[in-house]
Amino acid sequence: MRFWRYFLNMILPPRCIKCGQVLSERNGICAECFGKITFISKPLCHCCGRPFAKSIDVKFGTVQYCGECLGKKKRLFTMLRSAFIYNDESKDLILNLKFRDRTGTAETLANLLYAAGTDIWKEKPDLIIPVPIHRLRLLQRRYNQSALLCKYLAQKTEIAADYVSLVRKRNTVPQVQLSGAARRNNLKQAFAVIHPLNIKGKKVVLIDDVSTTGSTLNECANVLHKAGAMAIYALTLARTEE
Repeated sequence: MRFWRYFLNMILPPRCIKCGQVLSERNGICAECFGKITFISKPLCHCCGRPFAKSIDVKFGTVQYCGECLGKKKRLFTMLRSAFIYNDESKDLILNLKFRDRTGTAETLANLLYAAGTDIWKEKPDLIIPVPIHRLRLLQRRYNQSALLCKYLAQKTEIAADYVSLVRKRNTVPQVQLSGAARRNNLKQAFAVIHPLNIKGKKVVLIDDVSTTGSTLNECANVLHKAGAMAIYALTLARTEE
């Protein structure tokens, strides 16, 4: 096995999934690119995962919530965590996987998801579910990037992955083209649970690439709650800056 890995690396040397620089190991990010990515770490909101300024004094072990989660904004998921901030330095990681057929990057990105989900794994979830795309979009793109992430994450966590119970009923306008209330209205009745017995009484982790307003995650969580899910957590590669 070591010989074949060495032989393969000679022919196709491992490269950084962001800039393409040759690396000593497969499935990685070079030190320069890694240093440019704004990874999310504590202190952060216990519910939505919004990072707080590092200058905020948070005592070790205490639970903090942002103003929105303390206020009137209703979130249907128990906890959201993201690996990094979506900006000019990180967006190619998302775009390469989602639109440019760079499916080989999914395993490395799933490793980042795993690290970001530490708080979620402590809750001992039962299922990992990717946010689904509509079948027409699946025919065009040929794969669901969230399902690819889910595959590797399930292998790493040994938590069962469910790719069939949650479906997207309507081929909605891409959320990136909308804002505010239009995003929420665009997703109304867009999702459904077609195998509720798989969901009832389970702790579910939703997997997606980017969280912007949380509308997609909320709509998925809504139908999962109605199907009897005990708790719903969300894990995304990136979240947009506030």
